[in-house]
Amino acid sequence: MPSPTRHAITLFACLLMFAAATHAEPETRPANGKLKVFILAGQSNMVGFGTVAGDVGTMQHYVRTNAKDYGHLVKDGEPVVRYDVWVVNISHTGKEKTGWLDTTFGANEGLIGPEYGFGWVVGEHYEDPVLIIKSAWGGRSLVHNFLPPSAEDYPEPQKDGDKGFHYAEVVRHVKEITSNLKKYYPDYDGKGYEIVGFGWHQGWNDRINADAVNAYENNMAHFIRDIRKDLGVKDMPLVIANTGMGGWDIPETAHYKKRVEKLMDDQLALADPKKHPEFKGTVAGVETRGFQRTREQSPSGQGFHWNRNWETYYLIGKSMGEALIGLKTGK
Repeated sequence: MPSPTRHAITLFACLLMFAAATHAEPETRPANGKLKVFILAGQSNMVGFGTVAGDVGTMQHYVRTNAKDYGHLVKDGEPVVRYDVWVVNISHTGKEKTGWLDTTFGANEGLIGPEYGFGWVVGEHYEDPVLIIKSAWGGRSLVHNFLPPSAEDYPEPQKDGDKGFHYAEVVRHVKEITSNLKKYYPDYDGKGYEIVGFGWHQGWNDRINADAVNAYENNMAHFIRDIRKDLGVKDMPLVIANTGMGGWDIPETAHYKKRVEKLMDDQLALADPKKHPEFKGTVAGVETRGFQRTREQSPSGQGFHWNRNWETYYLIGKSMGEALIGLKTGK
């Protein structure tokens, strides 16, 4: 039985059917038989707080008011389930959650994260089935929790709170899942897999600290090198969606303005071939500041979670998917 949060998208049915029918078909990648694996990692905004049900700023609101862009996401009044994109999340709550891509893979079953828009893009692009591995935890920093091993000589992490523990957990999750694909993805046909790309959306716990901000670009460069090495995928395509909460209009009087804007820019700098020629053509950046929606346009005033605006999370994920496909196709 559908969850209560997936009811009530029932208005404008004819308009939505028209929008779905006229939704442009993207270029697809011919099948080669291998399962396409993507990893999405980060902190709470990768976990996801985009609200599905309700009034202003929710999925229901955007589907009702903008069927042209979002009507294809529903059918017969219910969010479409993609039976070609499987999601595995064994991170956020400590409870395993697996299933076909729908609107229930955020912080709870009434919320989405970037995986939703991302999954729609890569699912449309690849004729082979897609597996998305989510490894995300709220309140974790790159300067400590996700610190990659080559950035600093630290003891091997053993538990949550140890330096580098969540970096090691991302690697562990990917290896655990890809080594036991039939367990985590029952429809796996045994024809092999390939890790296609890695998506990163994180930064709040670094941007509140000037020292963490100053170290971020260097730490992220180490992260990219290390995660490629530890997952055994040379030049693995990687996209960074910056931590754009606050948008383009952070007040000049805000004491944190320079610090947070430096972090946003430094995150995108990893994709700049002039600053980081080693990552040319394999790292992309997604500017998220334009996805900020105001409190009045959103279900919440929770600024560190993008005011829980559904469209914001959808657009972040969609843009990350498009950026990764751009890296793979050179477009």
